[in-house]
Amino acid sequence: MFKNYLKAAWRNLTQRKGHSLLNIGGLAIGMAATLLISIWIYDELSFNKGFENYESIAQVMQTQTFSEEIRTSSNQPLQLAPVLRTQYGNHFKHVVTSTFSFNLLMTVGENKVSRPGYFMEPGITEMLSLKMLQGTRAALEDPSSIFLSKSTAEALFGTEDPMGKNVQLGSRTNLSVAGVYEDIPKNSDFSDLQFIAPWEFLKDAQGYEERLGWGNNWFQIFVQMREGVDMEAASTAILDAKLDHLGEEDADSARFNPQIHLHPLKKWHLYSRFENGINTGGAIDRVWLLGIIGAFILLLACINFMNLSTAQSVKRAKEVGIRKTIGSIKYQLISQFLMESFLVVSIAFLISLVLVLLGQTAFNEITNKSIGIPWTSPVFWLVSLLFIVITGIISGSYPAFYLSSFEPIKVLKGTFARKQGAVPLRKVLVVFQFVISTVLIIGTITIFRQIQFAKDRPLGYDKAGVVYVPITTSDIRERFDTVREELLQNSDIEDVAASDVLVTGTFTTNSGFDWKGKEADFADEFYTLRATHGFGEMIDWELKEGRGFSRDFKSDSLAFVINETAARYMGLENPLGEYMQWGDNGRYKIIGVAKDMVTRSPYDAVKPTIFILHYGNFLSFVNVKIKAGRSPKEALAHMESTFKKYDPNRPFSYTFLDDEYEEYFAGERRMAKLISFFTILAIIISCLGIFGLSAFIAEQRTKEIGVRKVLGASVYSIWKMLSKDFLFLVFISCVIAIPIGYYYMNNWVQDFTYSATLSWWIFAAAILGALLITLLTISFQAIKAAIANPVKSLRTE
Repeated sequence: MFKNYLKAAWRNLTQRKGHSLLNIGGLAIGMAATLLISIWIYDELSFNKGFENYESIAQVMQTQTFSEEIRTSSNQPLQLAPVLRTQYGNHFKHVVTSTFSFNLLMTVGENKVSRPGYFMEPGITEMLSLKMLQGTRAALEDPSSIFLSKSTAEALFGTEDPMGKNVQLGSRTNLSVAGVYEDIPKNSDFSDLQFIAPWEFLKDAQGYEERLGWGNNWFQIFVQMREGVDMEAASTAILDAKLDHLGEEDADSARFNPQIHLHPLKKWHLYSRFENGINTGGAIDRVWLLGIIGAFILLLACINFMNLSTAQSVKRAKEVGIRKTIGSIKYQLISQFLMESFLVVSIAFLISLVLVLLGQTAFNEITNKSIGIPWTSPVFWLVSLLFIVITGIISGSYPAFYLSSFEPIKVLKGTFARKQGAVPLRKVLVVFQFVISTVLIIGTITIFRQIQFAKDRPLGYDKAGVVYVPITTSDIRERFDTVREELLQNSDIEDVAASDVLVTGTFTTNSGFDWKGKEADFADEFYTLRATHGFGEMIDWELKEGRGFSRDFKSDSLAFVINETAARYMGLENPLGEYMQWGDNGRYKIIGVAKDMVTRSPYDAVKPTIFILHYGNFLSFVNVKIKAGRSPKEALAHMESTFKKYDPNRPFSYTFLDDEYEEYFAGERRMAKLISFFTILAIIISCLGIFGLSAFIAEQRTKEIGVRKVLGASVYSIWKMLSKDFLFLVFISCVIAIPIGYYYMNNWVQDFTYSATLSWWIFAAAILGALLITLLTISFQAIKAAIANPVKSLRTE
């Protein structure tokens, strides 16, 4: 029986080639889109799951209260890890202090590579269950050792055995290779762990214990729970681990009421956003969004199948009548039509795999991932089979029950009339399709508009032509004035200044300030940017009051320039000339107020910021302004020769500030491209359905069109007759889609402090676009029917 069903299904598909092509094509596109989204979602949900101790690893987080705002960060003081290890050791198997990831130059002979990595305590090797290719996990306990990833070891040593050989880390440090481990997969928060250097070496070399107190939150801490210990209970237990150890010398830190808690590894990637001390989500929002889009795209393809199958009901009515007359029961007919559905879905699935392979590279470029079809995974094929069954049932169930319900007597007597119940349903499904497509159009326009809105936000400074070079040696810092003078010898270079952070990415904060009128219980925090003379003029900042730092005033070493937000934050109406005491650092005079600048993410509100004149160890970047209209090539060549002179061991590297700023939009831009891509697919699928239905309706009304033409009807009037019903349905779809789109996109833009408004033209453009796309789709069939020879039309019966 199954074989007979399959043969009949194949025969029906081959007899109606155009109908089958539309069905299979629409389903294949929908399934390919759903497969891509599913693989992407799987990659997101499997983040960090490659670690054996996935369930028991956590990061230590800290919340502090600043003027009634609770801020959460992973930054921790040096002293916290020993406290967790000794006083709360019954909770933790491993407690590991670590730096944050940063790039360091590694040199072996003539080979020089720059790779990201960490200085970490030895327990990290067991915590992350590193897969050692050479050496043992315990070897990191030697403070003169270093671990390398396989790719880094190959870059430095080629085919040579790296074990026991020295690697120069940075400009002076020599460490011996004690282990080589497999590269950590890209879908991990430790994918940038290309080397692990010993924490003890860094701590001793920098003299951290002698000069850093509880208020210096410079590091991060990872923990692994002991077997059987509940992570939430441990998180509650360590709540006051920092607060309990703050003495009188740490009074400023105590005012912020620091609270310690654990953030599980399984939440790092998808639940990384904290608002006012509460974990409110993160990348999981994008997973839900794309998952819903994928489900709707597949549903659109299934709707096409249902619409086209029920539209063909008249042609298959006689077949059903004959089958029932010779003894077929309803169950057998339903099985027959479901078999057709499963055959179509199976063929579409195979085609979708080909489409995924063809689009995989472009998809990975958009998503910044390295994902593909897991051909060898039994789970994938099991899920695929389930996917085919569910899609087949969804797309084929209604046509099967509808077609099998025809009455054979009426069909064979010629008194069969097309069931009217299917027509309203088809109209409802068409409306549903274009509601989804229109909402996606509204969403795509809104996301791109939000990105552009943030990009067009006034920065308060000029980043054009500014290049920054990381400072990697003390030679550059100590001889900065000499380096600056040599750089300025090139006529293409306008100005040079050094800073501790980039103007596009301030992250350093300081507290413990006092000023006139400050309330005793006010817990302050300011973002700070330390820079040399000329930095403000180089970026062309705008001063609202006062002046910038000047070489003519030696007293500027104890001076501040603050931004407008800082003045409001302190409650100072006339801040110029006021003094601020900065703990034991001295009494600083406010000499200028700069207009607010976007020195962090352009999506965030401006933070209270203090600009400080500084030379010394804090400086991390040399900023070079290239003159407008000049060739960067010659300026960069001069910069390279100058830096090579003072830092000969490190390859010259630079970044334009414009490029750094663009990185803020990378995540939203990727999401916008993804949604745009899937919106186009949704529109294509919807148009395939409209195309098929319009072709069928034109075929049904062939004789009517012929009569109308004989009676003098114009091509335009026939085109209008065949088009108006579809245009009306799409217009209804747009009317329904507007409030839905407004509701969801308005909620989305509210997540941004600096957000675009939902202008009327967004919805007008979506309506116009949907109507125009529909018009172009149906016009082909409508005009084709309208210009057909009426003599041939009237002979159709």
